[in-house]
Amino acid sequence: MATIKDVARAAGVSTATVSRVLNDHPSVTAESRERVLAAVERLAYHPNAAARTLRSADVTTLGLVIGDVLNPFFTELARAVEDEARAHGYYVITGNADEDPRRQDEYLDILLEQRVAGLLLCPTDRVSPLVEEVVRRGRPIVLIDRSIDGLDLPVVRSDNATATRELVDHLVALGHRRIAIISGPTSLVTGRERLAAFRAALAAHGLEVADRDVRIGDFQTASGVAAMGELMERPDPPTAVFAADNLMALGALRWVRDRGLRPGSDIGLASFDDLPWFEFVDPPITAVRQQTEEMGRAAVRELIALLNGRPARSRTLPCQLVIRGSCGERQGAQ
Repeated sequence: MATIKDVARAAGVSTATVSRVLNDHPSVTAESRERVLAAVERLAYHPNAAARTLRSADVTTLGLVIGDVLNPFFTELARAVEDEARAHGYYVITGNADEDPRRQDEYLDILLEQRVAGLLLCPTDRVSPLVEEVVRRGRPIVLIDRSIDGLDLPVVRSDNATATRELVDHLVALGHRRIAIISGPTSLVTGRERLAAFRAALAAHGLEVADRDVRIGDFQTASGVAAMGELMERPDPPTAVFAADNLMALGALRWVRDRGLRPGSDIGLASFDDLPWFEFVDPPITAVRQQTEEMGRAAVRELIALLNGRPARSRTLPCQLVIRGSCGERQGAQ
């Protein structure tokens, strides 16, 4: 018996597009509609009416779209969301956007067709028409980790500014004066906030951030490797590097290790967002620890408040600076 995936494959479209055609959704192009209907007829596909009826009555399921399932931060976040949702009698359907706005919208589309009771979203780098449509239609939605410019939605997130300032204060106290940053993409609010806080914190110490001390990554390991190489291979390398995310910190650490250098003595290295194994690296990595589990659980509670007709509130959670040995010991100004 043919499935909706078979139809999508035969028509060269996504399963979401097939579903929209079968439900006579106006957003599908005439060409796509013709291909889907031809594939339906050729494969003798018959939608499962019982399953569609079940979906239409589903009020106990929440939808979650995360940025990158390979990032341990999002993995821990998704687990916390699921645990809290189950404690309140809800189940969770999770989609991995892989930091791609198009994939984000595909998952949102699927979740809306599944008629989930509400949505939890870690938004990608731009506002999509679909997200705006969700807001206009009044579908309950809570943002996690990142806000969306121009949309007044409840968001549960970390205090990026205070945590970054505390880390810079620590580096300066150790004697570092040439401090560089591997920033996340400035298209994301977390990237912009951490970079702005980094600049402001150094300025408070009378230190200027030159353009050569800023490298923009993409919250992925490979960008951390590349950025660290660019920073360290110049004639006047920094004495410390702040990687604004754990995967980029791992990439920076890989570059350092591959060249036989040692964090804490040859170069200071710190990360925004801790990892369980950072404490087992030699030397252990200094990191800003987010309240990831509480972030996920709090977002679920705020979404359930919306579902129960109560207002949801935004929350900004404090972080903890975990000082380890990767930035060196107190020394004179460099």
